[in-house]
Amino acid sequence: MYFLGLDFGTSGARAIAINQATEIQFEHKVGYELANVASWQIALEQLLVSIPLEIRKELKRIAIAATSSTVLISDRAGNPTSQVLIYNDQSAKDLVSNITKIATPGHTVVSATSSLVKLLWLLSQANSQTQYISDYLLSQADYLGFLLHGEIGISDYHNCLKLGYDPENLNYPNWLLELNLRINLPKVFGPGESVAKVQKMISDRFHLSSECEICAGTTDSNAAFIATLDSPSLGVAVTSLGSSLVLKLVSDRPIFSAEYGIYSHRLDWQDQTFWLVGGASNTGGAVLRYYFSDAEIAAYSSQIKPNIPSELNYYPLLQPGDRFPTNDPELLPILQPRPENDLAFLQGMLEGIAKIEAQGYQLLQKLTKTKISQLYTNGGGAQNSTWTKIRQRYLGLEPKAALQTEAAYGAAKLALSTMAIME
Repeated sequence: MYFLGLDFGTSGARAIAINQATEIQFEHKVGYELANVASWQIALEQLLVSIPLEIRKELKRIAIAATSSTVLISDRAGNPTSQVLIYNDQSAKDLVSNITKIATPGHTVVSATSSLVKLLWLLSQANSQTQYISDYLLSQADYLGFLLHGEIGISDYHNCLKLGYDPENLNYPNWLLELNLRINLPKVFGPGESVAKVQKMISDRFHLSSECEICAGTTDSNAAFIATLDSPSLGVAVTSLGSSLVLKLVSDRPIFSAEYGIYSHRLDWQDQTFWLVGGASNTGGAVLRYYFSDAEIAAYSSQIKPNIPSELNYYPLLQPGDRFPTNDPELLPILQPRPENDLAFLQGMLEGIAKIEAQGYQLLQKLTKTKISQLYTNGGGAQNSTWTKIRQRYLGLEPKAALQTEAAYGAAKLALSTMAIME
């Protein structure tokens, strides 16, 4: 018996199959175009074909993780009737003020990249008042799940958070329903919950068991979080040091604050409900790579003395604006004065990102009233031991590198962990 996790992220699509002991039995990655829905289907087929036949025939459940707030509209047959708007598309930024007037204060939909604002923009581009009226809004994970189970209009409460779904009460709030949108909103399942068995044409084509269940999906960042831990527990925090800086803290209460760029994802794990409270800063590895190559970062890092501060007070950004822990679209980068010594310049940036991380966790602990018990790190920055020591100095606790970080692994774990609950 095997469990398959599929991850469609910003840099490619990956499949990971695990057994009941959560041991990886197979892994494969392919490239695809994020804004091209036909490319999603091709990548999905390539991943399924790559799985050894003996594993394919014994797949029990499949769960899909994909980029948050990448959306499209389809008809009842699943044929796309709109363009794809990817996770960071800001075409709808002029419509944010419309949502600010009606949404719950501090809601995560109040953003130029939220699924709801994108939906309003797509509706505004319609050729007539009747276009889309019988169609469905789908996230990337929803569409990929549909290709496997054939049930249109199915989503999960992770991917629907930025659409306005209320994960506390597990319903669409009145302020959203009162918009009378000319479209069908998704039916929402819990992430990992069984939606339907794989449709026959898929099981026949790819030699999957006819009993294989397709689960409701999740977002790629939440799947990466699940991959990091054996199981969630209060006070566990995970920092993702990738292109951006993403913090998540396991709490027993949700926090939503547009003021600080904080949002919360519900996570029902076995018989408990947790909340992944966090935010994402625009600082991170993308800034480092703008000034240094990976080889230079590694070489200079080995020469830095992490316990001796540089006395530079940087706020590393590539362009004005940050989302968390300071939510200010006009916030200016601080990368001056720049020392002649590149080693010192890199140290100042590493320290600056560490300070932002520390500020973020101070804020999360204060608002959730949850103290960090253990901090894990994933992403490329987790491998930089000098940066880890710098972060430890500012955080006051030792970050540990996660053993598993792939979102596809987290999706596979989600499929496995929810099996006993749903049966």
